[in-house]
Amino acid sequence: MQLGFSAEGKEGSGLMRQKSPASLRPVSRAGRTFRALAVLLPLLGMAACAGTPANSTYSGYGLGRTASVTYGTIVSMRNVMVQGQPSGVGAVGGAALGGVAGSFIGGDSFRGNLLGAIGGALLGGLAGSAVESSIDRGQAVEFIIRQDDGQTISVVQTNENNFHPGQRVAIIRGDRTRLAPISGS
Repeated sequence: MQLGFSAEGKEGSGLMRQKSPASLRPVSRAGRTFRALAVLLPLLGMAACAGTPANSTYSGYGLGRTASVTYGTIVSMRNVMVQGQPSGVGAVGGAALGGVAGSFIGGDSFRGNLLGAIGGALLGGLAGSAVESSIDRGQAVEFIIRQDDGQTISVVQTNENNFHPGQRVAIIRGDRTRLAPISGS
């Protein structure tokens, strides 16, 4: 018994030829494009699913650190749009992934691979920048609070606690300023 071989050719010729393993067969241009997109798109999709962090989410930096707490009353509130400053991480990461993915499109020629990598890097950079921009954007609420000492401050955060004007709140100043409900209010 001969594994990996099959009889081909004229009937009864007895000639045996080895089958080429699937991993060594040439992959079409469409196949390479599909593989590149299959790697790139899920990564971009996962990044796009990340939302604005909730007010109850703390960074590792904030663990074990002390924070000062004062109290006040919400005077007014309004919806605001939050837009972060682009760091360039999305563009650089997208360009790197796009360049790698694009290099598979170029076929068997060096020139084709190079042009595919350049095109992929450009498109990946644009897509990565767009994803980063969408992650850093969201809705929040600006709260105007009159503190017990008479000072008036503004705090911008999400409103998952359903705060309302006239409500008493704790103002927590740690790695960032947060509002927290006071029990019984």
